[in-house]
Amino acid sequence: MPSVKAYVFCKVSSGSERETCKRIAEYPFVSEVCIVYGEYDLIVEIYTEDLEDLDSATEEIRTIPSITYTSTMIVGRRFQKE
Repeated sequence: MPSVKAYVFCKVSSGSERETCKRIAEYPFVSEVCIVYGEYDLIVEIYTEDLEDLDSATEEIRTIPSITYTSTMIVGRRFQKE
């Protein structure tokens, strides 16, 4: 089971949100992609085995031409409803 969870906040070229989401969703390490309103355009939830895999995953996401900026937040601790 993957042990690293992260959120990648993305800014994309205007009008490319849906196509970019579809492309990102195809990556095996991606569990969810959301279009959001505010400072960022997309939030990508990813799971990887380790930080090295996380680095590779974020590099892959950054190669998509419509993505203009990313910021990655690594989850430190998770809490779930009981």
